[in-house]
This record gives sequence, C-alpha cells and structure tokens, in this order.
Amino acid sequence: MNHIAFSAPGGPEVLHLATARVPEPNHGELLIHVEAAGVNRPDVLQRSGHYPVPPGANQHLGLEVAGEVLAVGSADTGFKVGDKVCALTNGGGYATHVTVPATQALPWPKGYDAIKAAALPETFFTVWANLFQMGHLKAGETVLLHGGGSGIGTTATQLAREFGAHPFVTVGSESKREACLKLGAELVINHREQDFQKVILEHTQGRGVDVILDIIGAVYFSRNLATLAKDGRLLLLAFLGGTTVKEFNLAQIMAKRLSVTGSAMRPRTTKEKAGIAAELKAKVWPVLEAGRCAPLVHAVFPLAKAVDAHRLMESSDHIGKIVLQVGAA
Repeated sequence: MNHIAFSAPGGPEVLHLATARVPEPNHGELLIHVEAAGVNRPDVLQRSGHYPVPPGANQHLGLEVAGEVLAVGSADTGFKVGDKVCALTNGGGYATHVTVPATQALPWPKGYDAIKAAALPETFFTVWANLFQMGHLKAGETVLLHGGGSGIGTTATQLAREFGAHPFVTVGSESKREACLKLGAELVINHREQDFQKVILEHTQGRGVDVILDIIGAVYFSRNLATLAKDGRLLLLAFLGGTTVKEFNLAQIMAKRLSVTGSAMRPRTTKEKAGIAAELKAKVWPVLEAGRCAPLVHAVFPLAKAVDAHRLMESSDHIGKIVLQVGAA
C-alpha cells in the first residue's frame, strides 16, 4: 500500500510517499480501502515532534478516513465487506489501507461522498465528547467557541445551533466572520480588532457565557475565566497560545463555581470512543442526513500532496476542513 511517512520531525517538507504491506484486521477490526482522509491539527503537531503517539497506536499520520470495508476481523462487528464507512482511526489514515476498531466506524450519512464523509470523524467525535458529554451544553445556554473558522469551530457552531444553544465565536478575518454567520453563529468577534471578554460581557449584560470551547490555551485562560457566567464550564482542546499560565486568581473559580476540563481524543480508550460513536449515530447522523448540518470542506489535495495540505493547515487560512483524496475502492 501507499502511505505518507516522515523519518524525522520537521516542517511539511519532511513528508513523503512510501510503501508498506497492507495490514490485516485483528479481532473486532475493519480493513478499510481508504478513499479520503481528513487532515487535522494533531497531524501537524505529530509531524513537528510535539504530539507523542500513545503506546500501541499506529505511528503513522492520519486520524480519520472514509472508504470501503475490504475485510472484517470477526463476524460480530456490525459491518460487512463492501460497506461504505467513515472512521476515527488510531493513526495511519494517510494511506490507501488502514485497520480500525469497528466500534469507531460509522456508515456514510445518506447522500455523502468520500470527501464529505472523511471530514466528519475527528471533529464530530471531539466536539460531541467535549461540548455535550463533558461540557453538558444544553438548549438555551450560550457558548463561546474560539477558532470559529477551524474544523472544530465550524462543527461546534452547527451542533450548538442545532441542539438549541446560542453559539458565539471568535475569528481572525472577515471571510471567516461571514462563514460563521452563515453557519448560525449569533455573535462573531474578530479577535484581531476586539477584546472578546469585553464584547461578550457587553452582549450578555455582564452575565457571561455558560460554556467556552478553547483551542488557544494559556494566553486566553484568565480572560476565559472572567468571561464565564456562574457555573460556567471551560473546555480546553488545544494550546495554540501556549500551555503555561504564569498566574491567575483562583478565587474567581470558587466565586463563580467554575469547572475547567481538558481532553484529547487520541488517548481515549476504544470503549470510550465507541460510546461517542454510538451517540453520534443516534443523535447527530439523523441531523446530517436531514441536511441541517454538514462538514465545511475548504480544500482537497491528492495524497501525494500532503505537504501542501500541511502548509495550508499551518497557515490557518482555511475555513473548515482540509481533506486528502486517496482513491476509489
């Protein structure tokens, strides 16, 4: 099979096309002929040497795929040869073939092709787990989404809107502002021109928001706490603005009964990921099939051009998802 490899951490230029043996599925796994693979920020971090691969996981890049089932490692997976699936992988998605736990696979939503299906797993698993399972976002609540134009941001905006919450987002450009408004954001703040804390507090008459989903980290931490309402929840997903907060006032956490959580998808157990997949199939897949939400695909590159896909991801000029087209089964 063909796959994207790199021999040492570095910039996008270290990526290259390589060959390897097609893997065989173990018990409970599927072998997928990959037609498309999503590109995500953790891929960039792994390539640059800043995201260690969990023990036992596939060491190669690629956390989500869509394609056709070629083989089944056991008869009780719920899938059969020939099924079209998208899946959250444990690595190795930048390839023509990959094995995945069957419990991390879902059927393509009706009307979807490989490109759209490949843009689903990583962001939808992540947003659902953090915003709804850990963050307990409910209808009528307000949520601030940092990085509104990212794959996470565009997904979270749509799901928050669809399930009755009020999404506010931060962005860094006019094009991203317009895109987020079209997706249902009720308030869009250009962080290059406005102080999100001041805007949010003015917009909510000093109350703040119930939930914040943050990919920035340290440089936003104190302002995030100040922007939360009583019983607010801060959900940390990434640290584009650093991991270390030099000092902040712990008293505001106690005074407002705030909760601060953080999580990454890749270290979660197969059982945990299976639970997220089951909820997505029951609650989100009907929404996708009804056309009320959909992944926003910004650009598609052939597998051999993964270098260009990573350069675009690092530029942050994209809106929504970046996908690699691998081939038809």
